[in-house]
Amino acid sequence: MDTFEQQLTKYAELVVRVGVNIQAGQVLIVHAPIETAELTRLIVAKAYGAGAKYVIVEWDDDAVTRARYENASDDSFDYYPQWQADSMVHFAEEGGAILHIKVPNPELFQGIDSSKVSRAVKAAAIARKEYSTYTRNSKISWSLIKAPTRAWADKVYADLPEEERVNAMWEAVFRMARVNTEDPIAAWHDHIAQLKKSQNQLNEKRYKSLHYRAPGTDIRIELPEGHIWRGGGGENEKGVYFVANMPTEEVYTMPHRLGVNGTVKSTLPLNLNGRLVEGITFTFKDGKVVAYDAESGKEHLTSLLETDEGAAYLGEIALVPHDSPISNMNRVFYNTGIDENASCHFALGSAYPVNLEGGTKLTNEQLVERGANVSLTHVDFMIGCGDLDIDGELPDGAIEPVFRKGNWAY
Repeated sequence: MDTFEQQLTKYAELVVRVGVNIQAGQVLIVHAPIETAELTRLIVAKAYGAGAKYVIVEWDDDAVTRARYENASDDSFDYYPQWQADSMVHFAEEGGAILHIKVPNPELFQGIDSSKVSRAVKAAAIARKEYSTYTRNSKISWSLIKAPTRAWADKVYADLPEEERVNAMWEAVFRMARVNTEDPIAAWHDHIAQLKKSQNQLNEKRYKSLHYRAPGTDIRIELPEGHIWRGGGGENEKGVYFVANMPTEEVYTMPHRLGVNGTVKSTLPLNLNGRLVEGITFTFKDGKVVAYDAESGKEHLTSLLETDEGAAYLGEIALVPHDSPISNMNRVFYNTGIDENASCHFALGSAYPVNLEGGTKLTNEQLVERGANVSLTHVDFMIGCGDLDIDGELPDGAIEPVFRKGNWAY
């Protein structure tokens, strides 16, 4: 069995070679929590070994982030440095790659005025709107990965003695990223091939709509003409294959912006920018959220839905079998990047243009006209469970099972 150091090295190699798939001469930006310094240093070394021209590390610190919300003047929360947003556009124009070690602290903003967080998130989204087109349209390579922090491990493994929690979190991360295999890169190539098989089956079906039924859920989702299912990863505009989310177990597409009708109930807590929301229900009519509630954190949903017009419409639907690696760990990770890969999910907000034939070449207005949603935000929430049934409507109107009891029906 590999030592921890050997597994950490394998992980760094995996995210560089498969995640962002660094090419010779590229510049890489790594966003990393300061607690992940050991892994980050290995990633930098592996990136240079893969031919990176230059690697920039931008450190995140929860204490620094919280200090702003506790001490900054009120006008701070409507501000984002435009020069920083412009630098990211320049970076993308030069064909750089970006890697995020994405580990939101589930309780970072406990006790903080919810409106401050929402305003700051919106200000950043507005300033970075041009840059976001590079990631939404897969013009550049980008990847989100996970690594333990003390705060996250304490939340997820609160049932374990304190001294065991971080190690347990590492074991889970290595397992879901397939680092605990003899050859993680080969294991990922096999995994991607399996996701592509499901993707291709769905694209061949050309479903007109999907009907979801589970406890608290009864909702019909129309699919736009020319929708594309994707899974695993994809190519950037230079033809380089990258994996945007590690781990990933989903195949996903976009719904028709105006074709969502019914009620859906969440099955896992949502970590919404460091604020937990649990027991969510949404009712949709002609695509728009017309009623909503939550067992806790409803005010955070209110802030989300008020981001802009598109925030009240769906931009993504994703299928994940209940009998899958992360789901079978039977643990809530309070991290959307993981929990969404344990459960079928929807996303409020912006659609990915890559999920529509010719979508990456369309303006926002053209995307909306084709049935895609456009928004400053994109927030996934989990709706899958072992009781979920999904029926698909074929082009000729025939109905067939897609999911039964949370798993593929074919």
